[in-house]
Amino acid sequence: MTEMTKPRPKFLTLYQIRLPVAGIVSILHRVSGAGLFLLLPLLIYTLQVSLDPQPAAVATFQSIKGNFFVQFLLFGLCWAYLHHFCAGIRYLLLDLHIGIEKSGSRKSAMIVFAVSLSLTLLVALKFLGVM
Repeated sequence: MTEMTKPRPKFLTLYQIRLPVAGIVSILHRVSGAGLFLLLPLLIYTLQVSLDPQPAAVATFQSIKGNFFVQFLLFGLCWAYLHHFCAGIRYLLLDLHIGIEKSGSRKSAMIVFAVSLSLTLLVALKFLGVM
């Protein structure tokens, strides 16, 4: 009896693999959820400081809010929340068998990126006082 041998898989490097847009949205959905969970203590502390009416607490909040790194982190968390929310709606629609075709899946993934980035930009403009 002759044994059928399959060709061995190639060694793939990660930078050669091209994920579809829906795969990138899926990975970012997981990363944004984990980031939101891990940075929840920072968000709760910031909320606590912002709600304290004492003048010292208001000065502390203003100094925290004025730091560039903290603003960058808060905008990143804002994007993570909005991306996680929009991608979650996309997955609910996929569970209802809406947009499960290849073209519909690609289109909904692009919409998730567009909506989450544009809403983050609007929040950042409002936060910086431009709007």
